[in-house]
Amino acid sequence: MSLKKSLKSKSLKVIKLLYFASIREALDSQGESLDYGEHCQDISSLLEYLKSRGAPWPTLLGASTPVLVAVNQVIAQNNEPIQDGDEVAFFPPVTGG
Repeated sequence: MSLKKSLKSKSLKVIKLLYFASIREALDSQGESLDYGEHCQDISSLLEYLKSRGAPWPTLLGASTPVLVAVNQVIAQNNEPIQDGDEVAFFPPVTGG
């Protein structure tokens, strides 16, 4: 197999993660690019992967902490598939009045 074919078969699957409000503050980051590989097929598996990174992820994405997720600027459910090039945003629920 040629080097070019080998590299192509191992191509990266990259999504852009965006963080807002208290999540941004806790991570001290606006976002990142993530090679999500084959272990993240949907939002649920992405959340589990992020929590496995260690602190502060388990606290930020824990069951007692509500977080909204949008894929390509549309609110997504946990079973929403993710694909190469997607933009995935995390933010706390917004209330107003």
